[in-house]
Amino acid sequence: MNVNNDNSALENVAKGTFDETKVDEGFIILLNKNESDKLQYIEREIDSDFIQFHFCLKGSIKFNFNSGRYVLDILEENSLLLYNPQRELPINLEISPKSWLITVLISIKKFHGLFSQEADYITFLSDDNRDKKYYKDGKISPSMAIVLNQLINYNLNRSIKNLYFKGKAYEILSLYFNRNEDADIEQCPFLVDESNVIKIRKAKDIIISRMVEPPTLQELSEEIGLSLKKLKEGFKQIYGDSVYSFLFEYKMEVARKLLESGNYNVSEVGLKVGYSTASHFIAAFKKKYRTTPKKYIMSLS
Repeated sequence: MNVNNDNSALENVAKGTFDETKVDEGFIILLNKNESDKLQYIEREIDSDFIQFHFCLKGSIKFNFNSGRYVLDILEENSLLLYNPQRELPINLEISPKSWLITVLISIKKFHGLFSQEADYITFLSDDNRDKKYYKDGKISPSMAIVLNQLINYNLNRSIKNLYFKGKAYEILSLYFNRNEDADIEQCPFLVDESNVIKIRKAKDIIISRMVEPPTLQELSEEIGLSLKKLKEGFKQIYGDSVYSFLFEYKMEVARKLLESGNYNVSEVGLKVGYSTASHFIAAFKKKYRTTPKKYIMSLS
């Protein structure tokens, strides 16, 4: 019995990987979107010259240090800053199922160059603390959540990915160290009420769970208790796309994975993502990936 239980436990664990983007010298963004039902383990060496910013957008993450003798948890919508110039802090993570993580790595040299005039209020940049370790956890603000979601749900042309990520990385740091978010709130009145952000996230969950027969925008606005105008504006602000454009991108990603599994034919995949006819699904798939589902399957082999 014990052997079977051990095997069962192992089946629910997978080796994870980062989607890694080097946006500049000494400046890296790591993404992990664990949409599986398995716990993922990820390891990566990090030089002691780097400051680590970790953002858990969804689910929960566990950081292991010293071979698991010391553990830090980072929960949904929370951040963790780590810096220790005296020793390396390699990434050793347990990423729970249905969890999203964004990590920004920036060398202390580059970072100090960005904030050299502000060392007085960024504690670990002061001369007294420059060589000391630093740790800080905190909440992800709504304004930061928008930028982080835009990164993890990136769906623009690959040719501009590096430029886009570079801009967003600087924006995240600016928001992280912003001492007063009133200016941001004035620019985005929608975010004055954080309950609106929660409602928008609920709207996203609803359309994903009902992608085969999604509600109309009016039905969706009534279900989450937000006006149609605020639903449209808020969804665009947080996810960088309209409701149905976001849903289209999500459907196509699901369809691609189903085709890759080899368990379904084209018509079956189309039905699973909400297309009543194969022709409509083929047209949609071709619009997204510039090839037909059949040709895509053939390219895999």
